[in-house]
Order: sequence, then structure tokens, then C-alpha cells
Amino acid sequence: MRNKFTIFSALISLTLLLACQSNDNKKPLPYYGEKTVVDGDTIHYTIPDFTFLSQDSIEISNTNLDKYIYVSDFFFISCPTICPVVKKQMLRIYEKYKDNPRVKLVSHTLDPKRDTPSKLNRYAKKLSVRNDKWLFLTGDKDSLIDMAENYFVTAFEDEDAPGGINHSGLIVLVDTKKRVRASAVGTDPEDVTELLKDIDRLLLEYEKN
Repeated sequence: MRNKFTIFSALISLTLLLACQSNDNKKPLPYYGEKTVVDGDTIHYTIPDFTFLSQDSIEISNTNLDKYIYVSDFFFISCPTICPVVKKQMLRIYEKYKDNPRVKLVSHTLDPKRDTPSKLNRYAKKLSVRNDKWLFLTGDKDSLIDMAENYFVTAFEDEDAPGGINHSGLIVLVDTKKRVRASAVGTDPEDVTELLKDIDRLLLEYEKN
């Protein structure tokens, strides 16, 4: 009888846990950054306006992404440390959502002197990804480094760092209103698995609206 009660209690606990997890998955994602209240309305932090060049040498601004949620990271092709690991995780995201018209990927180089549009184009081809789905952006170096901070990504020149640039491998999820909603450590596959779930949750928000 005692064993039956123990098993029954365990089943109840598991059911409650799964129910809580299910409810959490239905909740809207949080918002990153500072927020302000104007006339009773809450205004969340948004990614500032930008204009960079894509791997197709086309100017891309924030307005080009108005209709999409997108996943963003910062890297450089010659990076000898974390970038290849992060790109492998970005490829996981690409493969899952490559046929979903609501999702795009955006990678910003931190080494624009070497990572020209033509070189980024070759890099994208090497990854076997579509240029309309995954944008690789380059431009003024200071602007790119400043933009990293806007995505809560650490990036700065450091002659002692491998490749001369010290940067984090954070992958960031941005909604259609340019608000940061989730992130993952790009060198941690399990963390990226959770980000995939967050992308699904964000897509579900739009399906409800």
C-alpha cells in the first residue's frame, strides 16, 4: 500500500511539473533592457536604427526587418576561438526555421576590414545558406562594435585576445518591434536548445494576435 501511495504521489508531482512547464511555455517572453512609462503605456527598450551592407552589397536597415523576428550574433570570419562553435549553433537555428517566412538570421562582422561583402558572400555559400534568409552584415567598425552593445553583446578590440577582438558568443532573439526577448550562450548547445523553444514561444505570440 505504501509503495502504491509513493508511486501515486510521484505521478501527481510529475503531472503538476509538466502542467507548470506547459503554462510557462504559453506565457509571453520577457523584455530585455530598460523600460519607460509614458501616459500609462509601457515602452520597452528597442534596438536602435542601423544601416549596414549585406553579403550581396545591399544596404540593410532596421526597416528591412520590420516584418520578421530575427536571431542575431556578432562574429568575424578569421576568429580562431568561439565563432565556429557559435556558427554551428546558428546553423541549428537556420535548419529549423529555414522554411518559416517569419524568421530571419542576422550576423554582424566585427572585422569589416577583412570581412568585405564579397568575402561574407563566399562564407555564406560555404555554409550553404540562403542570402535572403540569413544576412551577414558589414560596415563601419566602430558602428558595428557599438551595435553589439545594443544587443547586450560584449565586443571590443583587444590586442591580447585571439584575433585581436574580445567578444562574447551571445545569440539574441529580437521581435518584430525590435525588442530583445531572449538570448543564449552560443557556445552552449543546451542553452541554444532552450532558445529554440523561446523562438517557438515568440512565434506563438504572433499566431495569437
